[in-house]
Formats: sequence, C-alpha cells, structure tokens
Amino acid sequence: MLVAAAVCPSPPLLVPEVAAGAAPELDAARAACSDAIGVLAAARPDRLVVIGPAEQSGRGPHAQGARGSFRGFGVDVDVRLGPTGGEAEAEAGTVRRELPTSLAVAGWLLARTQWATAPVEGLGVGEPLEAERCVQVGEEIGALADRVALLVMGDASACRTLKAPGYLDERAAGFDAEVGRALGGADVAALKALDTGLAYELKAAGRAPWQVLAGAADGAALSGELLYEDAPYGVGYVVAAWS
Repeated sequence: MLVAAAVCPSPPLLVPEVAAGAAPELDAARAACSDAIGVLAAARPDRLVVIGPAEQSGRGPHAQGARGSFRGFGVDVDVRLGPTGGEAEAEAGTVRRELPTSLAVAGWLLARTQWATAPVEGLGVGEPLEAERCVQVGEEIGALADRVALLVMGDASACRTLKAPGYLDERAAGFDAEVGRALGGADVAALKALDTGLAYELKAAGRAPWQVLAGAADGAALSGELLYEDAPYGVGYVVAAWS
C-alpha cells in the first residue's frame, strides 16, 4: 500500500555541477526536493520505487545500485540509484544498464539526502504509455509491499516562455496550474484525467509518471502539500509531498 510520495522535477540542472554558474537559481527547488524526500523517510516505507520519464533505452526496471552519469552534460559526475551493495546490485544484467536522466537525478537527490531508509528500485516510463496503463502500473506498484513509497520525477510543460525548449504556448500556464493544484492536493482523479495529447504537445515529461502515482495512490487517502512551483527557463517545475 502506498504510504507516502514525493514529486520532484527531473532537470539535470538540479545537479550544481551541470548548472555551473546558474546553480543558485535552483537552490529553492533543491531544498524543496530534500524536504519532500524527508517526508518519504518519515513514513518508514518497506520499499521505495523511483519513477521517471525515459527514452526507449532507459524504460523498464532498474535495480538498486544501478549507475547513472551526467558526463553527457559535460561534467564528471556519476551516481547510483540508492545505496550501493546488497543483493539487488548483484543483478548484473539490470545494473549494467545506465539510468535514464530522470532516475540519475533521483539518484543524486537520494545521495544528497543520504537515503538509507528502505530498499530502492527504479522504473523508467515512456511518454507514449497510455493513461489506463499508467494507472494499472501504479496499482501494481502499490501492491508490492505493506508500506510502499514513491519518488516521482518529471517536469510540467516546456512551453512557458519564448525561450523555453518548446517555445511559448499560451495553453502551458493553465496546464501547469492544474498540475500544481492536483499534485499539491493529492487529487488522484485529476491526475488520472490529465489530457495526454495536450501534455505531449506541451512537452510535459511528467505526465506518465504522475498517472502512475495516481494509480498507486488510489484508495490510499493521502493528503498533499505543494512545496515548490515555478517555471525557470520556461519549464514548469513542481515539488510536492504526499503522506
């Protein structure tokens, strides 16, 4: 059963070495992410599942200890998903597959907060995954253990300004406002009802992970708190904690 969830954005810019001189601009987002992960730890879960958007090569399960890297962004920073060691890391075929960027950012966040509360596993989900299947996956995750926690990575629209990755789209602000309201209020029904076509057009990479969360949280009666909401660089970033 789901006992807690943390929702965090997944830009590699959260890693200060990647952001370089712009790193202070996301200090508030980093602090909010740490607070959200603190809520997960306080729930004392039996298992933590990290979910994030992934391209084809990164989709599917990733075991604890799986490696990720930010070398593709020009910095010599490597991460692991959760604590190293243990039986999960021995699953060599899974561990050798590099983490998608969203799960690498999650690994960095967990290391930053010194996560050692529960075993960790990751799941990379693709943008095309239909809402109904996302919800089903979430239901399956929620049934994995008596006390399951989720760390859900993903960004809102990438179309908030003229210089945004997706250029300016007038629909983006309203979409992001609804996402922020739903995540801050732990509104499972609203997350399930997100417009998948609009999310795709607005390049909202968090849509599928958020709907997985909705499936896992269905019936859990969790309450939510919005810890951060902004659109630096024209991309919507939301941090929320459910417990």
